Amino acid sequence: MAAGLTDTAEADGREAPASGLPLRGDRVGRAVLGLLLPLGLAIGWEIAVRGGLAQGRLVPPPSRVLATLSDLAASGELWLHVQATLVRVASGFVLGAGLGIALGAVTGTLPLARHLLDPAFQALRAVPSLAWVPLFILWLGILETPKVVLIGVGVFFPVYVGVSGAIASVDRKLVEVGRIFRLSKPALARRILLPAVLPATIVALRTGLGLGFLFVVAAELMGASEGLGYLLVDGQQFGKPEQILAAILTFALLGKAADTILVVLTRPLLRWQDVARDIL
Repeated sequence: MAAGLTDTAEADGREAPASGLPLRGDRVGRAVLGLLLPLGLAIGWEIAVRGGLAQGRLVPPPSRVLATLSDLAASGELWLHVQATLVRVASGFVLGAGLGIALGAVTGTLPLARHLLDPAFQALRAVPSLAWVPLFILWLGILETPKVVLIGVGVFFPVYVGVSGAIASVDRKLVEVGRIFRLSKPALARRILLPAVLPATIVALRTGLGLGFLFVVAAELMGASEGLGYLLVDGQQFGKPEQILAAILTFALLGKAADTILVVLTRPLLRWQDVARDIL
């Protein structure tokens, strides 16, 4: 009977990697699968407009949106707006993520700091992004500084909540094991706390990056003359829905690209994880 159990376990061990292998190796197939829904919707709407089933005046077909993108790119205007938006998002992300990690670590580690700071941060987290705009204009003017600060505010809160919550939820048994082995405080932080909080911290960074792209639209309402948010407002004021959709599509592509870059850069930090995502 023991031999039968051993044979079964060995068979399961041989089959498990085989079942997970196609998903790991076929990245192109997964990318194509992810494109099926948006491409299907775009093709369906194009067919509906060309077939006379829809007017396409307020929601233009993809061919008109792509033509608008092509014209903006050929004139160089698109790259100017993309560069302005990316610089603002990157600057705000560095500012907000840095402060979020630092203050999240402090409030997650020190009970006094948590009781002193966390209630105020949680209250400010509920303030809508547009509510900060008039105040930042009064304080900082209408140049680049208030835009970067507003994006930093949007990035700060999810990163702060993620880091603080991750540290506060570290399993007490892990800390006790470190103390049993007489690890110093720096060694305890490096060998136990850091690996325990890294997954949640990276998720918080990805969430903060996404909110950075959301807040940049509100930021570019503050007297901006360039940026994808400016393209949105310009399209709305002059009745150009194809330009609005072109800006939205560009936002989507840039956000996805930025998130992918962040995942690739942080993947080596989580190489030690043994997760079931690829085999479920």
